[in-house]
Formats: sequence, structure tokens, C-alpha cells
Amino acid sequence: MKTDKKGRQNGVMLLEAVVYLSVLVILLGIGTITFDLMWNNSTALRYRADEITKALRAGETWRRDIRTATGTIRIQEMTNGVSVSIPHGKSEVVYRFTDGELVRQANRTSEVLLERVKASQMAAEPRGDVKAWSWELELTPHRSRSRMPLLFSFEAVAG
Repeated sequence: MKTDKKGRQNGVMLLEAVVYLSVLVILLGIGTITFDLMWNNSTALRYRADEITKALRAGETWRRDIRTATGTIRIQEMTNGVSVSIPHGKSEVVYRFTDGELVRQANRTSEVLLERVKASQMAAEPRGDVKAWSWELELTPHRSRSRMPLLFSFEAVAG
């Protein structure tokens, strides 16, 4: 270490440099851990938002199909799930819940509306002269530690 004319020392002692470096490493470590946590949370939020959007679209499609039904809607229990048939003129729309998937079949084409479905229950709810339908839906969360289940309830009145 050099000393100037007045006897003051110039420069940084090795111990000071080690202290500064250790503080910098601690702050960078905390910052990295925080960034990783926030990144994971934002990814989980994006997945959850996508699942909610898909469920709401599926619910609106189901409500439209119920409203435009031209005959009696039938629920059929199958060995591996449930099937709901909604007549539309000479054809029909079929919603099938099997193996954690909800499939909509119409005009000989089928599409998977929702994946990772934990429970799905469609039921008729007669209300006087009106025949209403309800659909209770629960999706399986991506994380097992999820504190809030994804539950949806849809209602429609048959036309």
C-alpha cells in the first residue's frame, strides 16, 4: 500500500475487498433466487389463465349448444365416463367426458375442448315449465400444491 506525503494510505486493503465481494455475492444470490421464484410464479399464472380461458370458451360453447337444442337432451353413463347428447335438427352434438378429457363431437368432427379435467357433471334442473341445465366442472391444477382449485359452474336453458 502506498503512502502519500501527508502519511495517508491510498488504496483498498485486501480484507475490505473480500467484504465488498461477499456482500455483492450475497445480494446477487438473493436477487437470483427472487427472480427464479417470480419467473416460476408468472409461468404458473400464465398456465392458469390459459386453463380458465379454455374452460370459459368450453362453457359458452356448451351453453350455445343447449340453447339451440331441438329435442330432448340425453345423458348416458358409460364404463369410462359420461356422454351428453344434444340434438340439433337431424344431427346431434355429443359431449364426452373420459380419461380426464372433455371432447365435443359435432358433424362427424371431434375436438378436445378441455384437458386435465378432474370432474365434470352435467345435469338437468327442472324449474317449473323451464328445463334448465347445469354443468359443474373442475380442472386439475398444474401444481400439486395449488391452494385454489379451478371450479366452474355453467347454467343454460334449453330452447
